[in-house]
Amino acid sequence: MGVVVISGGTNGMGRAFALERAELGDRVLVLGRNRERGEALAGGSITFLPVDLSSVTETRQVIEEILTRYQVVDALTLFANRLAPRRTLTTEGLERTFALYYLSRYLLSFGLRPALDQATAPVIVNIAGVGVTKGAVHWTDPQLAAGYSTITAQLQAGRANDLLGVGFAQRSGSRARYVLYHPGFTKSGDRSPLPLALRGLLAMASLVARPVADAVAPIHQFLDTPPTAPLTAVDRGKQLPLSLPTLDPRNAARLMDLTEKLLN
Repeated sequence: MGVVVISGGTNGMGRAFALERAELGDRVLVLGRNRERGEALAGGSITFLPVDLSSVTETRQVIEEILTRYQVVDALTLFANRLAPRRTLTTEGLERTFALYYLSRYLLSFGLRPALDQATAPVIVNIAGVGVTKGAVHWTDPQLAAGYSTITAQLQAGRANDLLGVGFAQRSGSRARYVLYHPGFTKSGDRSPLPLALRGLLAMASLVARPVADAVAPIHQFLDTPPTAPLTAVDRGKQLPLSLPTLDPRNAARLMDLTEKLLN
């Protein structure tokens, strides 16, 4: 039994994983924006902490709440993401996909370190798209003021999460093992914000997508038997070499510096 924090745990893969960890006896802390879904999920060993993870301020506040209430966090699993058909800015002036899909994961990974380091075998699992080579961090325009598209924003945040794993292993000094995990295309997520035509295409693609249960199954192994290496990358069951260009340590250091400037 342990304490497991799940960002984006009110829907899709995150919700399924929360229910399964609760059944296994863990104390599960679900972070999410949708109060109706979160409160419906809460009860027993599941606690819902409402938070807009696209907000840096709210994410920092929920980190402080967790650290105040729990001296030990055994695992952090990062699912939160949402497709956005149009470029929108948060109240803090950040492009929403980058803020939700990447910055919240950065903040939670580094912010929960004090509680993670109190665990016997702490682990962070970042569910994104490691192994994908398309897309890049737009170093001179991470807010995508020019040339925004849903796919561009998703790919940028995905590549940023790849580098986050490398950067955390480089800089955090934490005992937590970091796992980058790509489940492949899964029947998961809320597509309601998307245009009808795109929703239709994704619905057709879902016919060959992985069931949620299959996609989350390997994550249990990462929690129950964390890897010994500081960083592990797994793409649909295949462990990847850390020499991939998308895991370049120099780019990771560059992104950590850029992120610190954005957040200060």
